[in-house]
Amino acid sequence: MATPTTLPSTFVASQVLTAAQMNNLRGAFRILQVVTTAKTDTFTSSSTTMTDITGMSVTITPSATSSLILILSQLSISGQNATAAAFYQLMRGSTAIAIGDAAGSRSRLTGVGSADGRSTARIISFVDNPATTSATTYKFQGRASAAGSFYVNRDETDTDVATTPRTISTITAFEISA
Repeated sequence: MATPTTLPSTFVASQVLTAAQMNNLRGAFRILQVVTTAKTDTFTSSSTTMTDITGMSVTITPSATSSLILILSQLSISGQNATAAAFYQLMRGSTAIAIGDAAGSRSRLTGVGSADGRSTARIISFVDNPATTSATTYKFQGRASAAGSFYVNRDETDTDVATTPRTISTITAFEISA
């Protein structure tokens, strides 16, 4: 639903709105739908080119081309101890979004997981304007920064002891009327 245009530009004390104006106000800037995925299993890859992180995607079908999509995510990721950091990017379909500006040969990324072998939760929030009413998939891709591996929801050693964590990663898409 678009921003209501039948509302007064300013409100004053004791002003009475019509039923139509109240309905327009009720529909403005609201969450229309929520789609979420929680990844509780692990993922490991030694790829040095971007690869999909299985289980870290959501598909949402916006109800209007003016809708905004708010992506909130927690990605528990790490690179191999002292060898490789974990590079990751948020994707809309096959397009990387929420990435840094181009600068020479530098990698354009959403973020980096440390190269200490310990899983760390990375919180991501991003507002996208896909300008479509077609089903749209948001997902994460990752790669090792150099020879080595990267890990999701686990540490490098993954030793079977109480001090070694297994974690969760989530991705949630909110359609917001604009």
